[in-house]
Amino acid sequence: MDEKLKIKLSIADRVYPLTIDPRQEEGLRKAAKNIEQLAKKFEQNYAVRDKQDVLAMCALQFASKIEQNGIDRSENSKAAIERLKALDGLVHSKLSE
Repeated sequence: MDEKLKIKLSIADRVYPLTIDPRQEEGLRKAAKNIEQLAKKFEQNYAVRDKQDVLAMCALQFASKIEQNGIDRSENSKAAIERLKALDGLVHSKLSE
């Protein structure tokens, strides 16, 4: 049976106790740190004081980055496929000669 690890993460002035797989600890701690840093940035730059609004803005920021990365990867994949098709056409034409 796998050992579980109990940790506490602080996000937006609240402590969240979690029971996790030890392999998740580094990622979760980094994620919590990133959320904290972004929340502070929003509070300082936009004079937002309500924690719920700050956390919603953080969630939107992180989710939009994930979505944009997916869009970028899709566009890059389409371009790569087109280049591969062009190369395939060249190879076939040379083999047909």
